[in-house]
Amino acid sequence: MLLFSQQLAHADIWGYIDDKGVAHFAAERLDTRYELFSRSGQNLQVGRTDAGQAEALRPVSVPTVPPKLIAFFEVSPSYKQVKHLLREAASQYRVDYELLQAVIATESGFDAAAVSPKGAVGLMQIMPATAQRYGVAGDRKMPVEQKLADPRTNIRVGARYLRDLLAMFPGQLELALAAYNAGEGAVLRAGSRVPNYRETQSYVRTVLQLYTVLKPPTPLRVRMELAGGAAGRSNMLASVRSSTTQIPSSTETD
Repeated sequence: MLLFSQQLAHADIWGYIDDKGVAHFAAERLDTRYELFSRSGQNLQVGRTDAGQAEALRPVSVPTVPPKLIAFFEVSPSYKQVKHLLREAASQYRVDYELLQAVIATESGFDAAAVSPKGAVGLMQIMPATAQRYGVAGDRKMPVEQKLADPRTNIRVGARYLRDLLAMFPGQLELALAAYNAGEGAVLRAGSRVPNYRETQSYVRTVLQLYTVLKPPTPLRVRMELAGGAAGRSNMLASVRSSTTQIPSSTETD
């Protein structure tokens, strides 16, 4: 798990904007459309294929460099339409707003109509069986898949599921995200580790990278005290001799 975290901290981000205005990103240049958006101090080796080439991170639909990321959320109509729902769910289910942002960006790129080949639906790509666990059932008028296409329903189910996974794996966000992608059973069968599935490992790295960029830094409190002769000098202000300075966090981006 420590190695996984160390690898996450060092990743190049490549990407391009398609003809629909959607950004796609990966950890290496997958083809000639990709340009380098961000470079860390070291390259991330996700894994090796049989041919010896580095495997790519799962492409995501938002940039992972702060200015570009901020711009995406400022101009994206699909994000603006649901951000109040993210606020509600984050508050109600005690899940970080920025974590929900990162999960949705990775899962669907904020496309409420997204449906995966496996049948996962909507913004947070909820499987119908998962929705039923949280009380969303289909009926004659509307099947569960159609109910999950509603952004409010989808976000609430996804936030509740993510909250329960965070409680199941306390202090181990990587495992909670791996369980969200592959199921909690897969994580437990792997010995409470991120399963050795390429998709899941790439998914966890992608969400954590986005979350790291989106989450404002925690304010740092620094206590400054001058002792000895300097503390008693008349030209030293009392507020400087003993003070607490708070370094403000960056402005939150919606």
